[in-house]
Amino acid sequence: MSTTTIRLPEELKARIAAAAKRAGTTPHNFILEAIAKRTEQEELRAAFDAVAEARYANIVATGKTIPWQEMRSYLEARVTGKKVKRPVARKLAR
Repeated sequence: MSTTTIRLPEELKARIAAAAKRAGTTPHNFILEAIAKRTEQEELRAAFDAVAEARYANIVATGKTIPWQEMRSYLEARVTGKKVKRPVARKLAR
């Protein structure tokens, strides 16, 4: 474990102390949990962005996609628990 110094404005330091007390933890642990949570959120966003970029690259490379209305109908059916055939990607007319 290493040490990092973080300079906090007094107002924020007081808010953290109050929030930590309400949460039943120390200000140090509260800050660590907040940093860990934010780090995880950014990692999830980066993974999401990577998947989106890969899918878009595939659309550009193949020219195949699924029209939004077909995908929406499929997703709505899935949400209601219906068994429905997954739409197939195809080249769309422009």
